[in-house]
Amino acid sequence: MLSVTTDYKTGTGCPEEYLRRIGAAGFTHIHWCHQWDTDFLYCEAEVEQIADWLDECGLRLLDLHGSAGREKAWGSVREYERRAGVELVANRIAMTARLGGDVVIMHLPGGSWEEYAPRARQSLDELRPVADASGVRIALENGGSHQSFDDIERALSAYDEEYLGLCYDAGHGNLFPEGLVRLDAIRDRLVSVHLHDNDGSGDQHRLLFTGTVDWVRLAGIIAGSSYVGPVSMEVSMRNEPPQDEASFLQETFWTGSRFAAMIASAAQT
Repeated sequence: MLSVTTDYKTGTGCPEEYLRRIGAAGFTHIHWCHQWDTDFLYCEAEVEQIADWLDECGLRLLDLHGSAGREKAWGSVREYERRAGVELVANRIAMTARLGGDVVIMHLPGGSWEEYAPRARQSLDELRPVADASGVRIALENGGSHQSFDDIERALSAYDEEYLGLCYDAGHGNLFPEGLVRLDAIRDRLVSVHLHDNDGSGDQHRLLFTGTVDWVRLAGIIAGSSYVGPVSMEVSMRNEPPQDEASFLQETFWTGSRFAAMIASAAQT
């Protein structure tokens, strides 16, 4: 089983053509990443149409990248924006449940933990009943620094694993030397992965095995973690050599298959 992000080319507009190409390339799952950083609210008609497309393409929703929004932001200092942000995340939780997924990935607000923690905790408390009723967990995605892991660990200590987990972004983790060390320390809370590569200089979302991520070590950590889902790749065409979408997706599928075999091998040792 392999999963790829829906926004491998673009993250706005009608997703139908991308879903059909993903299905044709042999993937079994998708990571829904359209509108991941906007204030877009999905209406019932849109979610029902997406469900139909997934059925037609033989695809299943693995997880969904929730939006912190721009003016609807769950960590905003403006209370009306924070409340609107909670509604936005609740919208994504409902969409995830309807499409058969069980994890919504979120970024923590920017800034220092001491400054934003009360607002983030209030939003997480308000979203808990919504998530519990839908059977959907929230996974906090790491950034490329020790601070991001420090903040995630603080949040994880405040909520149980039935509600809150970790989404490990391999590209972000590769932006500082101890990314895999920090993952290993909390691998029992891992519920989602964003797999992509870079050269350590920036968040490039390149194909696996094209940068400096230590894939052997990461395979071993995932094999011993709480994560049991498919290899899920959050890759983009933008930093790859020019090629057509079919070729890009075929190469993505091959690299994902290679990494899945590495995880399976590590699990047996």
